[in-house]
Amino acid sequence: MTKDHYSYRVYADPSMADAFDAMRFSGPIGTMLAETQDRVLAEFLGPVDGRGVVDVGTGTGRAALGLARRGARVTGVDASEEMLRVARARAAEARVEATFEAGDAHALPYPDRAFAAAVSLRVLMHTPDWRACLRELCRVADERVVVDFPAACSAAALQAAFRRAASALGRPVEAYRVLREREVESVLASCGFRVAGWHRQFVLPIAFHKLVGSRSFTRASERVLACLGLLRLAGSPVTVVALRCER
Repeated sequence: MTKDHYSYRVYADPSMADAFDAMRFSGPIGTMLAETQDRVLAEFLGPVDGRGVVDVGTGTGRAALGLARRGARVTGVDASEEMLRVARARAAEARVEATFEAGDAHALPYPDRAFAAAVSLRVLMHTPDWRACLRELCRVADERVVVDFPAACSAAALQAAFRRAASALGRPVEAYRVLREREVESVLASCGFRVAGWHRQFVLPIAFHKLVGSRSFTRASERVLACLGLLRLAGSPVTVVALRCER
């Protein structure tokens, strides 16, 4: 896989690694995102005490450390040594035991069914070949796979289209993709997994909620939109859990 793709270049930057958590998970909405991610992971993975979990595209290890605190034997994998540097430092500071290793999501260095579960968050939207990455997650997972992605039928699609256009013009942006749920489900099915649950987070763009910066506004507005049926139709990001059909 070419290392010229932005997903390798951007996250290899030490300044990006050092600022990553503050950019993604600071402020009232960033904190809400982190809390929701933890809750959904706990629900979709179930009990993890003593079980092997691989977090692919672990970044600074936020999800991996949360799983390790719940007793999982966690291996965090990322292509960026700089992101892994921060993850290891965070683990040491928190006195949490987790393994962090360099690796590419398109070709994981583990045997088939090496882990009880495979997790990959905010990764498929950025990788050069999301289908290859999803197939790898399925290959190394014995029981279940949890991934998330921005939905094609959501406000995120507009931002994604803008960023891809800007990237084509030479602008230094993360030109992420949006995915269709049925395409994700199809790849999972081809690997012998069935979807067991979906979670859709927001109807309004995350950037808009962060601009407003009010948890009460976000909760109230999203509750109204959900009651109108819009969350089911256009909620994003989408998190999905899939179970292996035969073990």
